[in-house]
This record gives sequence, structure tokens and C-alpha cells, in this order.
Amino acid sequence: MTKAIIIEDEKLAVSAMLHVLSEISFDVHIETVLGSVAEAKEYFASGAKADIIFSDVQLPDGFSFEIFKSTEIKTPVIFITAYDEYMLNAFEHNGIDYLLKPVSTKELEKALFKYRMLEKHFSNQNEAVQRFVHQFENRRKNRLLVKRGLEYISLRLEDVVLFYTENKLVYVVDTAGKKYLSEKNLTELEEMLDNSRFFRANRQYIIHINYIKGFKTFDRVKLLVDLNIPDIGHHIIISQENSSQFREWMYNA
Repeated sequence: MTKAIIIEDEKLAVSAMLHVLSEISFDVHIETVLGSVAEAKEYFASGAKADIIFSDVQLPDGFSFEIFKSTEIKTPVIFITAYDEYMLNAFEHNGIDYLLKPVSTKELEKALFKYRMLEKHFSNQNEAVQRFVHQFENRRKNRLLVKRGLEYISLRLEDVVLFYTENKLVYVVDTAGKKYLSEKNLTELEEMLDNSRFFRANRQYIIHINYIKGFKTFDRVKLLVDLNIPDIGHHIIISQENSSQFREWMYNA
């Protein structure tokens, strides 16, 4: 039996991972699920060990690389991330495998097989991780795991027109007008998104600059944003408090 630890803050991603693990031929037992850098550091500081770690790259309180930089962990790590394949080439060159969300059974089995075959090479894994940290510290996610019905979908952020909250749920609308559910609230999304592309218009909306046609004065002190995808049925109003910041954001785009 392979003992594993999952480092992931998104409940949808954890559920998807557990589902895929239940379908593979490897006998994997999940020891624990850790949801933040701080929680993982505390856990590993106690001397806890596992055979393998499945870890997201970006956590609520920082990058998971910080865990391996500050704590001596020799356990092989399979990074699970929303970054695209081009940016992840360096991972493979460093001998550290990765899975792109959403995880597939085939990809997971391939990664586990690779790690079993190369287990002896991972005693110096920390050094490889640290060499790769600088390539990610200033990057933002370019995909987001969302849900539509029973299906988990890895949605490209460049295809997201806006995020909005309604009845305590957070929805994501894409260029086709399709609506998805996001586990993260708007504040969490605002922190993880590239602020040169996305703007927090008000308490209800975050909008993507690529889909803004223009804006005009509304109610004297506010701004009404005109989207170039009008059929989604949302009217975005920038509050007086945010109007100056919004103008500057648009001018500097």
C-alpha cells in the first residue's frame, strides 16, 4: 500500500482527486489532506511521513514550494496545478512530475508508475524544487477548476468574462455565456487572479478586461461598464469609491 498526502485547499479538487484514486490500479491510502502552507509545515515538522505527496502549487497562504524549502522532506511530490503544459516543461526536466487539473485516471497512473521506477532519484528532490521556485513565484493561475452539474471542468481564465456572487454562491461566466460554480469566494478569487487582467468592480462582480468594450458615467458619480458580450445579461456598475481606480486600470491596460 502506498501512503499519500494531499496538499490542496479546493474541496472540489480534493473530491476529484479522491475519485480518480479510487479508480486506479495502485493501492493508495490517503493519510491526510492539508489545506495551506502553514498547516503543511506544522504537519511535517511533527515528523510525519508518507510515500508520496500530491500537492497543488498555489495555496491560500502562498506557494507550496515554501513547504519544501523550509522543511526537509525527501518524499517524492506530484504537483497538481492549473498551469498549462508549456509552463510546466521545466518540472519534467527537473525530474518532478505534474498533473494538470482536472486529473485523469491515465495521467495519475502514469505519474505513480514513474515515481515508483525513479524512487531512488528523489532523495535530493528539495534541490530540484528550489531551482524551479523562481519560475512560479510571480506567476498567476491561468486555469480554474469549476463545476457544472456533476462535471468538474478546467476552465481557461482567458475565457472567463466575469465572476459574480448571488445567493451566497459564486458563479463564473465564460465567452459562450455558460455559467459554472466556483468554490472560491470573490475575495479569494481577487487574490489569486492577475490584477492586470481582472478588476473587482464592486461587491458582486469581478470582470475581465478583454471583454470590456467601454464605460460611461452613470448616476453622476458612478460608471457603467459596457461589455462586448452583451447577451449574458449582467450590468456592471463601478461604485464611486472604485471609479478612479478603474479608470487608471483601464488607461494602463
